[in-house]
Amino acid sequence: MSDFTITLDEAKTWAKSWRNNPPKALAKGHLIQGEALTELLGTAGVVNVRAYMGVDGTGTQKLMFVGVDASGNDLIDATHLIYDQTQPCPSCCDTNSPLFNP
Repeated sequence: MSDFTITLDEAKTWAKSWRNNPPKALAKGHLIQGEALTELLGTAGVVNVRAYMGVDGTGTQKLMFVGVDASGNDLIDATHLIYDQTQPCPSCCDTNSPLFNP
């Protein structure tokens, strides 16, 4: 398993948490590891990426990624994993970015 992935059970729990009890203060953005995106896009059959919102067990907002095939279907199986390891902003922000305080 990749260092950037989470299990389907974790992803489902996080997505459900986001939908049932979304955070009051939403993240302004997420830092995404380039290596994770490269790994995901390098997986056989992946032509696009879809992101899902989630909240983990500590209340940290998450952005989960899955590969998408040419027909627009999420690829989630033993070969096609769910990626995370994003870092929400605030805490991991570029405060000089024009998108931080538009």
